[in-house]
Amino acid sequence: MAETFDLIVLGGGSGGLATAFRAAHHGARVALLEPGALGGTCVNVGCVPKKALWYAGQLALGQQLALDYGFASTPGPLDWEHFRQLRQHYIDGIRGRYAARLADVGIELYTETGRFVSADTVATACGEELRSGRIVIATGGRPRRLELPGFELGMVSDDMFSLRSLPRRMAVIGGGYIAVEFAGLLHALGCEVTLHVRHRMLTDFDEELVDGLDRRMVDAGVRLMRQVEVTGLHREGDAIMVDDAVNGSNGPYDAVLWAIGREPNSDRLDLDAAGVNRDQNGRIVTDAWQNTNIDGIFAVGDVTERPELTPVAVAAGRRLADRLFGGLPDSRLDYDNIPSVVFAEPPIARVGLTEAQARQFHGDQVRIYRAAFTPLPWAVGGRKQQSLMKIVCEGADERVVGIHVLGSGADEMLQGFAVAMKMGLRKRDLDATVAIHPSSAEELVLMS
Repeated sequence: MAETFDLIVLGGGSGGLATAFRAAHHGARVALLEPGALGGTCVNVGCVPKKALWYAGQLALGQQLALDYGFASTPGPLDWEHFRQLRQHYIDGIRGRYAARLADVGIELYTETGRFVSADTVATACGEELRSGRIVIATGGRPRRLELPGFELGMVSDDMFSLRSLPRRMAVIGGGYIAVEFAGLLHALGCEVTLHVRHRMLTDFDEELVDGLDRRMVDAGVRLMRQVEVTGLHREGDAIMVDDAVNGSNGPYDAVLWAIGREPNSDRLDLDAAGVNRDQNGRIVTDAWQNTNIDGIFAVGDVTERPELTPVAVAAGRRLADRLFGGLPDSRLDYDNIPSVVFAEPPIARVGLTEAQARQFHGDQVRIYRAAFTPLPWAVGGRKQQSLMKIVCEGADERVVGIHVLGSGADEMLQGFAVAMKMGLRKRDLDATVAIHPSSAEELVLMS
C-alpha cells in the first residue's frame, strides 16, 4: 500500500528544497526525493563553487592592481588544491545544514530517484510507492552533450569543479552565461583562454553592453574566435585540437570546456504515465501559477521553460507552497523584471528590457540614457577600463523599463535598482535621488 503525503517533491535542488521547506512550515507532511547531493546544481556544481572561483579570480586581479598602487608584493599563483578544499568544506557545510533542517521540520527524505506511476503516485527506485494529490517536479537540468567526434575529450561545466590543477591553455566553446563566466575567471587566474562563439555572446543582454564586454575581454587577453562551427575534437600528442568547419583545426589546448547550454532532467520521470506535457526541448510546460496540464502536478526551476536562475526557482517554489498550503490563493511569482548577472570579467547585469526589446514594444516612445566612465579604483591605478551603464525609459513620464550595467560592482548595485523598478521607477525618481560619491552606482542617478 502506498504511503500518503500532503506533498511530494521530486528534486532536492534549490527549487525543490524551497518548496518543501515552505510547505512544511505551513504544516504539510512532505516527502522529498533526491538521489544526488542536496542543493542540486547551484550548491554543488553551479552558482556556489563557480562564484567562489570568480572571487579567486577577483583576488588575483586585485593583486595586480595593488602593484599599480605601490604595494611591494609580487602576485603569485593560486594554490589550487588549498582553494579546492576550502570550497568543498564550504559546500559540505551547506549540504549538512540542509539535511539537518529537513530532519528538524519532519520532511521525509528519500535518497532515491522517483518516477510517475500515475498522476498521484510516484515510485521510488527501490519499488516503494508514494501517493499525494499534490506533486511538484523540481528535478533541474544538466549540461547539454552532443554527438560529435571526440566530444568526450572535453569537459562539461560539472567537471570543472573536479580539476586538480589549472590548465595552462583552455578552449571554451559557447557564448552563454557559463561560457563567458568561465572564460573570464580562468583567464583572471592565469589560464590562456580562447572563447569559441558561434554568433555573439549573451544574446539575452543589451547588445551595446555586450559589445563593451567583448572589447574588455579582448583587451585583457582573452582570445575570441567568432562565427565558429565546431564539429568535434581530436588529439595531437598530449594536446587537444578543436575542429572548426569555418576556421579549421585550432589549438593546441590542454583542456576544452563545452558550455553549449543545458537540458532539463525530465526524461527519467516517466511523465507519460501521468500525462504531463513537455515542449520540443523536453522542458515541462507550466502556466503562470506553476501548474502543468495535469491537476495536482506542478513544476518549478530549470526543468521548466522559465528562466534558469536559482532565485527564480526558489521564489516560484515558495509562492507555490504558500498558495497550496498557506491560505494565499493569489500567490504566484511575477516573472517580469527579474534581475540577472553574468559574473564575467567585468560582470554584466540587467533588469527589464534591452534597448532592442523596448523599441520593439514601445517604438518611438523610448528614450535612452547612457554613461561611460573609468571607476575610481582603476583610474587611480592609471588604468583606462570603462564601465558602461544604460537606462531605458518609455513614455512621456519616462517609466524605467530597463537598467543595464557593465563593470565592477554591477552584481551588487543592481539589486536595489531592481526593487525600484518593481515599484514603478521613473527617471525623475533617479534624478531626485542624491548620489553617493565617489561610487560607480552614483552614475545611475546622475545621467542626463
